[in-house]
Amino acid sequence: MKAITHTAYGGPEVLSCTDIPPPTVANNDLLIDIEAVSVNRTDCAMITAKPFIMRFVCGLLAPKKPVPGTAFVGTVAATGAEVTQFSIGDRVMGFDDSGAQCWAEQSRYPEDGRIGLAPEYASALDIAACIEGIHYAENFLNKVPLKAGQSALVNGASGAIGSAMVQLLATRGIEVVATCRAKDAELVMSLGASRCIDYEREDFTADNERFDYVFDAVGKSTFRRCRKLLNPDGFFLASELGPWLQNLAYTLITPWLPGPTVRFPFPAKTRKSLAITKSLLEAGDFTAVIDQRHTFEQARQALTRAMSGDKVGNIVMTPGPQQGN
Repeated sequence: MKAITHTAYGGPEVLSCTDIPPPTVANNDLLIDIEAVSVNRTDCAMITAKPFIMRFVCGLLAPKKPVPGTAFVGTVAATGAEVTQFSIGDRVMGFDDSGAQCWAEQSRYPEDGRIGLAPEYASALDIAACIEGIHYAENFLNKVPLKAGQSALVNGASGAIGSAMVQLLATRGIEVVATCRAKDAELVMSLGASRCIDYEREDFTADNERFDYVFDAVGKSTFRRCRKLLNPDGFFLASELGPWLQNLAYTLITPWLPGPTVRFPFPAKTRKSLAITKSLLEAGDFTAVIDQRHTFEQARQALTRAMSGDKVGNIVMTPGPQQGN
C-alpha cells in the first residue's frame, strides 16, 4: 500500500512516498481505509523532533513509528475478533498526538484509542481540517470559567487552533478580539471576531482594551508582555511552554499571587473533543478552514507549507487524487 515514511528526523526532505506492506490487525484493532488526514503543527513537531522534548515521545535517536500522521478520517475496513465498539463500514475519525501512523492508505488503530465516529455527511477534507484545531482549542477553553458576555483576545486567530478558538468562543457568547494578518481579517471576522489587530503593523500588547482572557494560540508571546491586557482576575493561556518552561512555572505560582492567573492547557480527553467535533459539524455550527489540499505524493510540499508559519487554518492530504470528498 502507499504510505509516507521517514526513518530520520528533519524537514520535508526526510519524507518518502513509498509502498509498504498493509498492517495486520490484532484482536482489538481496527483496520481503517484512510480518506483524508491533516498536516498539522503536531505533525511538524514529531517529524522534526523540535522541540527536543518530542524525542522522548517519538524516539530518542530515530522515529519509533516510521509512518507519521496524527489526525485522520476514514472507514473501518476490518475488525479484530475482540472489537465491540465499531463495525465494518463505520466512518471514524481520530487524533493521536503520540502518532496514529495514518499517512497511509490504511492504518491499524486500537478500538480503545483516541478515536470516535465521524460525522456522516461532512466531507472527509472538512473533518480532517477540523480535528486537531478543535481538540486543542477545546482544551484551552475547558481550563477557564467562561461566561457569556466576557471578552477574550486570541493571538494567532487564523491558524488551525486560533480559527477554531474564535468560533468556539463566539458560540459561547464571548466577545473576541483577534490578531492576524490584514489579509486574513475578513475570514477571522466571519468566524466570529468583533475586531482584528494586524500584528504585522501593530503591537497587540499595546492595545487599550482589557480582557478576561488572553489565549496565545501560536505560543509566540509571553505572560509578561500580555499581563497588561488582562483584567485583575483574568487568565493567560499559551499553546507553548514558553522560554525556560515559564508557563508551567507561572501556572504553579500565579494562583497564589494577586492579579491575572496563568493556566497551561494540557491537552486531554481526546474522545470528548472528537465528540464535540462531530456534534459541531453535524449541526453546521463550525466552519472548516482549509489552507491547501495535497495528495500523498505531495507530502513534502504539504509539510513545507505547514512549517512556513503562513498557513491559514489547516492543510489536508488524501491518499489519491482530489475528488472533493
